[in-house]
Amino acid sequence: MAARFFAWKRLSGVLSILATLILWSGWAGAAAAEDVLIPSSLCHAVSQTMTKPQTTPPGFTCKGKASGYQAGSVWLRTRANQHGIDPNDLVLKVHSSRFDRLEVAFTYTDGRVIYQHVRGGDFGTHWRTGGQIAFEAPVRDAPVRFVTMRFDRLASVNLLRMRLLSRGEAAIQSIALAICVTAALTLLLLGAVYNTSLALALRRQFPVWQAAWAGSVLLWGVIWSQLGLLIVPQMAGTLSSQTCTMLSCLAVTFAACSAITALDGPELSRAARWFTLGLAGFVSLLGVPMSLMRSGPIDAAALALGITIIALLVCVAGCLIWAWRHGSIEARSFAGAWSIPILTLGGIEFIDTRTIFWGGGSQLLILFAAAWQTVWLAVAASRTHAHMRIEHDRARQAEAQAHELARRDPLTGLRNRRGFVEAVAPMLELAHSGSSPAALLLFDIDMFKRINDTHGHDAGDTVLATIARRIERWEGPMCKVARLGGEEFALMTTGMDGFALEQFAESVRMGIAACDHHEAIGPGTVTVSIGVAQADEDSDFRELYRLADEALYRAKRLGRDRVMFHSPGQPPSASIGGVQVSTLH
Repeated sequence: MAARFFAWKRLSGVLSILATLILWSGWAGAAAAEDVLIPSSLCHAVSQTMTKPQTTPPGFTCKGKASGYQAGSVWLRTRANQHGIDPNDLVLKVHSSRFDRLEVAFTYTDGRVIYQHVRGGDFGTHWRTGGQIAFEAPVRDAPVRFVTMRFDRLASVNLLRMRLLSRGEAAIQSIALAICVTAALTLLLLGAVYNTSLALALRRQFPVWQAAWAGSVLLWGVIWSQLGLLIVPQMAGTLSSQTCTMLSCLAVTFAACSAITALDGPELSRAARWFTLGLAGFVSLLGVPMSLMRSGPIDAAALALGITIIALLVCVAGCLIWAWRHGSIEARSFAGAWSIPILTLGGIEFIDTRTIFWGGGSQLLILFAAAWQTVWLAVAASRTHAHMRIEHDRARQAEAQAHELARRDPLTGLRNRRGFVEAVAPMLELAHSGSSPAALLLFDIDMFKRINDTHGHDAGDTVLATIARRIERWEGPMCKVARLGGEEFALMTTGMDGFALEQFAESVRMGIAACDHHEAIGPGTVTVSIGVAQADEDSDFRELYRLADEALYRAKRLGRDRVMFHSPGQPPSASIGGVQVSTLH
């Protein structure tokens, strides 16, 4: 998990740098572009909705503001030669808004009028990435004199944003804006997928809310940028605008919930938490009527919604600051994530963003702010999850070590009886199936009580440890060793029987006899007696131990320092110095 976290962190860092460079180039490029925002004080007129093209409506005036047009048509006219754009090379870009039909008339100096139009659900070839509709004036010998726009059932003139620019600049801006939008949507898509997987892994609330936030902003971005028209062209116009309004309100609610639910500790008061969550829910409730409005006080409703969102942002910021000052680690992560969206939403109220970022304006700023927040929180949540996994792994490792220590002899480090029984269980299963023979070698140190009585228990412990180090050399996949208690040790072997097993047992006896105990007890040899029992199809460990113990007892009785075998159906035999002798029951 830690490796995936650092890979995601590197990827998000690279994408964030690329997004920053794209945005910076958009800001700088917009200043030098031939891009003119048509002023709101256009000549205007209001009439009933007409079914046929008409160049000039009755009552055209260039004073005041248009009103009473929501149930009819509003006309807007501007002179082409008063904006510093070549009238022979002219493109009009209108940012999509809520209307039923838009008709654009290019009036040339020779009196010729050419009409172009779009309607709700059908923008044809006029739609552009970034929520824009482009109308190119056909090139003729005579220049364009007037550009006239007629909106049928327009929701609000104040929501319109229109620009005039040259064909070359329009093409460059369309490509640059498409790249910009794609980069932001890619970041959001990665964040949405990653936060969803993180929510499933952590099983906590805030990654779920964060995934919902990223997903809603991603969907909002696809619809606002009009990339969704590639799939559902019928959404062009009012339906897209209404859906975006609802999604933006949902996104704000999800973002606030993700922040507040992450602060689930005692650092934040319960009243502040529930008040902020209630305000977040109220934003979504306001978004429902706002998204459905086609007429009436839509500007006033937009103002009320904006004030409510700002109040929610202030509450969230206050909660984060309060929790941060009271030691919340999550608050620090969310403060860094929320800083850019809060500054963005606050900055667009004071900075004119209508002509920057190739016409993407505030929507593109919000899109990248959301991508920033998503990536930041994904990295922060990944860091938290990585720390949790590390602590969990440490706990499991400590538990495994405790489990292993419970199955080890503290003096010699070999397995104790419990650990030995568990380790040899698979070997006995192979023996029961006939796949591989198994045998238990049980041995006891000869005259060990005399060593303790003569040299002390510390010397006896040293002898035990020395013998344990010697028999530990045989530990492996085909041999398991253990100290069963006192001076008694055991080996379980697999894959050997007959002469090979006899030679192995004899080598164990001789190897132990060759151990040097000079420092503990001085000169002398410590020997062991060994009893061997081979497993058959029915014997379990208890039965095998009983048979090996009987063989060991006979080896002791016959004079010690020897190997005694117990083979089912055969008389036992003993090995003394490598010479086999038969013994009777």
